[in-house]
Amino acid sequence: MNSFFDSVRIRMEKRAKYNRTVRELRDMPKDVAFDLGIYPGDAHRIAHEAVYG
Repeated sequence: MNSFFDSVRIRMEKRAKYNRTVRELRDMPKDVAFDLGIYPGDAHRIAHEAVYG
């Protein structure tokens, strides 16, 4: 039973990290984002790759 709760905990931690990453990317100043090659619609894709691989 422990592995079930560990799995749920890990999924929750990853989801929190994903949400935090999306928020940070969206809050980034536009000029900085463009300099890094990040466009407004890329936040979810970049966060997903960063967290889930």
